[in-house]
Amino acid sequence: MKTVGIDLLDGKGYEIIKLLQGLNVPRTESICIACLVCGEELTSQDIEKASGLRQPEVSIAMRPLRDMGWIDERNEKKNSYKGRPLKYYKLIVPFDHIVSTFENEVLRKNREIEEALEQLKELSSSG
Repeated sequence: MKTVGIDLLDGKGYEIIKLLQGLNVPRTESICIACLVCGEELTSQDIEKASGLRQPEVSIAMRPLRDMGWIDERNEKKNSYKGRPLKYYKLIVPFDHIVSTFENEVLRKNREIEEALEQLKELSSSG
């Protein structure tokens, strides 16, 4: 496991965050996805240091990613018996799969909007 510095999020990472947020992906989820795309297997602490998120924010943001089957989460005991175990996160699907998921959702929503507009046009022309 390599040590992750504050520089985990580079230009690509920040661009991923900005674009995901433009698709209405919650801020914390966008940040966590970008961290996992830019890193390998990361601890919650790695993500906190790189992103400025707090531990509860990371945990909460990871839930929907885990529910989607995008990440693997594992716990590892620290050397001492005190404290919580370290949580490790890793993307288990390619990033393009994640992008496709968002693309399909946007296209579905756009179709619904188009259908609603067509119905409104029909109602407005039927007088």
